[in-house]
Amino acid sequence: QVQLVESGGGLVQAGTSLTLSCVCSGRSLSNYGMGWFRQAPGEEREFVAAVAAISWSGNTTHLADSVKGRFTISRDNAKNVVYLQMNSLKPEDTGIYYCAASWRLGPTSNPREYHSWGQGTQVTVSS
Repeated sequence: QVQLVESGGGLVQAGTSLTLSCVCSGRSLSNYGMGWFRQAPGEEREFVAAVAAISWSGNTTHLADSVKGRFTISRDNAKNVVYLQMNSLKPEDTGIYYCAASWRLGPTSNPREYHSWGQGTQVTVSS
């Protein structure tokens, strides 16, 4: 059983940065592909970023087009933590951000391929 806890959300102004953290307990993160998703009010949950399991191909990542060039996903296997570095934030980045662990080793944007989810952390970007 994998338990995931996100932190680092908050209220920020457009153009600034935030770093989200996802701490995993119960299992080693290195065995899982990991992802970040977000959900805005009244919207469906959408893919943001994913990173491959360390055993797949190191730190191969996959980012949604809407965040490419602004967001970076990374992992610290020694600390069992996955990060989402978010730069140049926009109001449309507002939402609850969820960390998830996948049964796939490669980075995937399909939420059905994730078996464990955190409770989420709120990110609000003001214009």
